[in-house]
This record gives sequence, C-alpha cells and structure tokens, in this order.
Amino acid sequence: MTREYLLHIIENGESETIEFKTSFNRATIETIVAFSNTKGGIIALGINNKKDIVGISITGETIQKWINEIKQNAEPAIFPAFEIVDIDKKTVIIISVDEFPLKPVSYKGRYFCRKINSNHQLSIDEIVELRYVSLSYSFDAFEVSTIFQDLDINALSYFKRRISESGRYKSSDNLVNDFEKLGFIKHKKLTRASELLFGTHHTSLHLGRFKSPSTIIDDIVIRSPLILAVDEALDFIKRNISLGYEFGDDLKRRDKWQYPIPALRELLLNAIVHRDYSNPTDVIIKIFDERIEISNPGSFPIGITIKDILTDNYQSKHRNKLLAEAFYLTGDIEKYGTGFIRLREWLKDYPNLELKVIDLKGFIRTELIIMKNEPVNEPVNEPVNEPVNERQKLIIKLIKQKTNITINELANECNTGRETIKRDLSKLKILNIIQRVGSDKTGYWKVVDKMQ
Repeated sequence: MTREYLLHIIENGESETIEFKTSFNRATIETIVAFSNTKGGIIALGINNKKDIVGISITGETIQKWINEIKQNAEPAIFPAFEIVDIDKKTVIIISVDEFPLKPVSYKGRYFCRKINSNHQLSIDEIVELRYVSLSYSFDAFEVSTIFQDLDINALSYFKRRISESGRYKSSDNLVNDFEKLGFIKHKKLTRASELLFGTHHTSLHLGRFKSPSTIIDDIVIRSPLILAVDEALDFIKRNISLGYEFGDDLKRRDKWQYPIPALRELLLNAIVHRDYSNPTDVIIKIFDERIEISNPGSFPIGITIKDILTDNYQSKHRNKLLAEAFYLTGDIEKYGTGFIRLREWLKDYPNLELKVIDLKGFIRTELIIMKNEPVNEPVNEPVNEPVNERQKLIIKLIKQKTNITINELANECNTGRETIKRDLSKLKILNIIQRVGSDKTGYWKVVDKMQ
C-alpha cells in the first residue's frame, strides 16, 4: 500500500470496510471475523479514532504471533494479509481481510458481521441465514410432506399461463417435470416454495384500511397460495385508495391512482419474496389517508443496508431464491436488484409521494407517504371495471328524491366525505347520468339516465 493511498483511507475515515486501531487485541480479531463474514475490509493499526497517525511498535516476531492468535481463535481458520507502512516516521500495520467463501466465521464461538462502521454480533437466525447464503441455499428450498396432488389447481393454472405470457420459460405439458427442472421438486418431494406458492400454508397477508391508528374501517386476511395472493392484496388496496384522472398534452383524460400501481405491486412482491418464513408473523399492510405501510418479518441480508438499496449500486441477494425465481418467471420481478431502481422511476410521476424504508430490527417496513403540502384525497371504494358503484347509485337515488340536495346532505347520507361526493358527482356528470341545472347555490340536479 502506498503512502498516498493510506492517507486517502485515513482521510475518508472508518466505514463498513475500514477500521482504525491503536493496538492489536481481542476487538481487532472480532473485526477481522466481521469483515470475513461481510465484504472484507482493511484494519489500520496505529491510527486512532480521531484519524491521527500514532504508530505502533512491533518486533520481528510480532506479526507471526498475531497470525497464530487469529488462527487459533477463529473458526474456520483465516489468514489475513499483513503489510508494514512507514509514514511520518511512524509504523502503521495494514491488515487486509478477504470475504470468506464458507461463512460464517466465529471468534471464540461468537459470530460477527460488519454494519456501517461497527461490528454486530449475529443472532442465531442470522447465523443460520448466513450459512444458507454461503452454501447458495435458502429456507424455501427445504423439502416438505405436501404432495403435488394437494396443490391448488387454480394457482398452478395461473402460474402456467403467466410464464407462457412472459416467455421466460418454455413450459412442457407436464408441470411435475417443470417443477423438477426449476427446483420446486427435489428428490421427488415438493419444496417449501411450492407449498407457499401453490398450496395450503400457515402464512398470511393482513391488510387494513385505517381512519386513524386505532380506527379500522375495513380489513382482510389473505391465506391464498402466494402466486394468487399478490393480486388479491392489490385488489383490496385499489378498493381503498382513490382513483382520479388527469389530462395529457393530447387533452385525453387518463385515470390516475392515488399511488402508482406498479410501485405498490413491487412493494408487495418485495414483502412476500424477501420475508423470513421461519417467523410466523403476517405481512402487514396498513392503508391510511396519507400513507401506505407494508411490513414484513425479516431483516436485510448481511452486507446490504438501507443506504445500499436507495442507490443504484448494490448486489441483489435473495433470502428465498425459489420464490424469487417463480415471480421472475411470471414476469413480476427482475433477478438483478432493479426493484428499487424501478420504484424510483415510477415515483417520478408522483412528486407528491415520498418513499421510506425502515429497519425495525427483525422487520422491514416500506412506506409511501403523501407529503403534507399536497392535498390528501379520501379513498373511494369503487371497482374500476364498473361504470357506477353502489355509493354512486345511492347518490342518484337521493337526487331523484330531492333534486336540490346539497353536497353536505349527500355526504351524510352516504357516510363519506365531501371530497368523495364531489368526485362521484363529477364522474356521474362525465358519464352524462346527471346534470346540474342553474347555479351552484340556486340550481338543482337532474337525472338524465334511468338507473335500475
């Protein structure tokens, strides 16, 4: 290492891959183990935490003694590289640590990884997951007792149709053979991924529409095969967010949801594909007037931080590789960590929305938030494939009974807000079902189209 490069490292300070020490001790070996379990890194001995070069004293046997100490206390044995750098008449020892290929590495029976600029002791679940990742294995690859005949026929048909439409896999006439090729069947047994995707399982998506943190006005628990659950969850969300419209440069009216639907689907898929299925807690989706929260059990894979995913430069890691493969084959997700990149692209058309990602120590929560300086629309429970919903039919009935009925009266009768009523009236006028005759104050409503 050159003097200039060392000065550059010192200037930038400690990080996920850089640590300064004034001496070699137990904490130094813990850092070597943490680097081995994460991305590798460099330890500079002879630099204090204020980035001052204080130097370190060594003899001819010192480095060999340190190597032996690392070898004896780390399991499996690891052998970092040592380099002596003289700078400003002081000795600095550079310890270069590579990421170890067969993880996890321990120090006296304890396991560490690197997070930001400090060492983090791993929990049992994290140790197991790190081992799976090291062996290119995943929790959803375990074999289960469920048999192929127990799987949901509708889920299997849906999967076969979607992969045919995506063109990412040429399916045969025999789904069992396809499952064996794709890894959904191993040693003639279904994997947990097959059970989750197409069968009966004990995990759920719990969705709720909240008027306040303690007031739920609608909720649903979805226990369907996961390949179907995404669309079911998205249908519930659509029923509980608003649908408006805007005019483009060509003056054509276009529907515009309160939140970009592709972004919501991506966040749902992230929660399902990356959740920790050893944890029985549900995926929780909360819909408020001003935000949507999606929470799933699990944490970021070791080596990936919130800062990483909010940039365009990070290596994708999948906790559940077979689930990721299934949704890749249907065309729902990409393999190479482009999900958050595409999220940011979709949100460009929604400058009033803010995306937040929060690590809750065992849970990950993503939020889409309507910024406070923008108007907040009340959700409308209206299926988009119907010209008129049940509330709008009630409005028409009330107008027939009282042609000069006010917006406040309609809101009270329909048990909703003024803004929702205004949108309903606007839609009914566009559909030429009702007309306003006269002024807003002294006029009245007229029903044009006879509704059944």
